[in-house]
Amino acid sequence: MITLQLLQQIIVFFLMMSCGFTVVKCGLIDAKSSRTLSVICIYIIMPCVMINAFQIEYSRSIRNGFLLAVAAAILIHIFLLVFVQIIGKPLKLSVVEKESIIYSNSGNLVIPLVTVVLGEKWVIYASAFLSVQMILMWTHGQSLMEAKAGINWKKILCNINLIAIILGIVLFFTQIRLPVILGNTMSQISATLGPVCMIMLGMTMTEVKWKDIFSHSRIYLITILKMVVTPLLILLFLKYLPLASMVKDGKTILLISLMAVITPSATTIVQLAQLYDQDPVYASTINVMTTLVSIITMPLMVMLYLA
Repeated sequence: MITLQLLQQIIVFFLMMSCGFTVVKCGLIDAKSSRTLSVICIYIIMPCVMINAFQIEYSRSIRNGFLLAVAAAILIHIFLLVFVQIIGKPLKLSVVEKESIIYSNSGNLVIPLVTVVLGEKWVIYASAFLSVQMILMWTHGQSLMEAKAGINWKKILCNINLIAIILGIVLFFTQIRLPVILGNTMSQISATLGPVCMIMLGMTMTEVKWKDIFSHSRIYLITILKMVVTPLLILLFLKYLPLASMVKDGKTILLISLMAVITPSATTIVQLAQLYDQDPVYASTINVMTTLVSIITMPLMVMLYLA
């Protein structure tokens, strides 16, 4: 049932993306307008989603579930870092390729999917994965792109979404409820995350040279590693280790962690590649290819996990 719902929702998201693609191709708006939507998504909608996710009644089971989600996210990222380190040299992986395998589009895609397929109360567990990835992205990810050791603490601590998660956690544990009007505002803004993100992605796809996507020889290797090999290994890890039995609804919580891993490569990689001149066109190509493949691989991985 969940697999079918997921497939249906992915198709819905692709139709939303086609709307963004179409309005640009018809000349109604410019592709660069996607930056405006990106800013709205990152600085308004996502923080509302994060805070709203924690506006639920405190219970030990939710607390334990959140801690399990954090632990799973840490273990998954450790595995991915080690895996890429092992295969990096023999496969001669570039910086962009390494990061495309490690980091997923866990914000723009997973949170809307979890909201629609499982319900709003499960978003709190998706935010656990996102927060772990966010910290790693701006430490390991940035230093790898920059080819320079060191941690950009300012980037981490000033990240609006991480601030929203911390604020949400504080509100959850103190059980401070937002005023009704403010809460309703955040809730209604949160509901727009899926459509806005998908339309934005559709608009950015108009700038892609489709011939380059399918003619790039290594794109198929990276796509298989990102969308098939690593998800299968993590699926086995989550399915057969006794993690799910530790807390109530553990299997569903770990399913959310799996959903975060099996999404396409993170769009942030493209932004970092542009910033540090690390072949942003190739980074964008990987992002588009993994997005196209996800319509098949994501439901398949979920089906295997639930089987």
